[in-house]
Amino acid sequence: MTPLNLVPSEPLLRADHVTLEYQGEHGTVRATEDVSFEVWRGDRFVLLGPSGCGKSTLLKAAGGFIRPQAGSLSLAGQPVTGPGPDRIVVFQEFDQLPPWKTVRDNVMFPMLAGGVRRSEADQRAGHWLGKVGLARFADAYPHTLSGGMKARVAIARALAMQPAVLLMDEPFAALDALTRRTMQEELQALWEEIGFTMLFVTHSIEEALVVGNRILLLSPHPGRVRAELNSHQFSLSSAGSQEFQAAAQRIHGLLFGQAAEPISHPSTAVQ
Repeated sequence: MTPLNLVPSEPLLRADHVTLEYQGEHGTVRATEDVSFEVWRGDRFVLLGPSGCGKSTLLKAAGGFIRPQAGSLSLAGQPVTGPGPDRIVVFQEFDQLPPWKTVRDNVMFPMLAGGVRRSEADQRAGHWLGKVGLARFADAYPHTLSGGMKARVAIARALAMQPAVLLMDEPFAALDALTRRTMQEELQALWEEIGFTMLFVTHSIEEALVVGNRILLLSPHPGRVRAELNSHQFSLSSAGSQEFQAAAQRIHGLLFGQAAEPISHPSTAVQ
């Protein structure tokens, strides 16, 4: 990943009392209000909440596509003022892959657009397609791929850009249950091998517990921080355990019933 000059005690990505608004059909909509969080290098940080709580809007703001009405976002101590190759987004809609380009060309395209030499872009594309298990599909076209394979292409394309933070906006929501589970498992394995930093949006409590090591819970619209919890002890293999189910029930209560909790230190696990 691209090295960043960070003080060891400094978070990689910081949201400081962020309020976000956008223009809806009936006027200005407040998506989030006074949201603060810190993402540290190597975090799998999940924004979790019901539909309409502003989690995708927060992700777009972290990507530099939306400017806060109040508060600020910073990356490695520098203000986020616009999009940049240090933050790459993976969406759930995989029609973002140009259908006239091969898998390899899809992965190479943003690198070439960013000024990377073709030879290096080709090498990076081959490397990351190998990492996601698609090396033998490099010359295939998107219409020949399954939904899960398209998701892998999108992830390979994002990681090939060597971003400081990988931004994932419900990337598996459109997949069937079995494929979604497989992609969650593969994403976890890829993170364990590489250790990239990820900001992940979902409205699924179970997915948040499986994918994330830290979870920020957002209230129903407008999104406010309900709690911040650690979930590093959970994985797909523990999804049926009593501890996992208890954590899921606790999160559901915090999201939809109980009062907000104090923000916990990153080393504090879900109890």
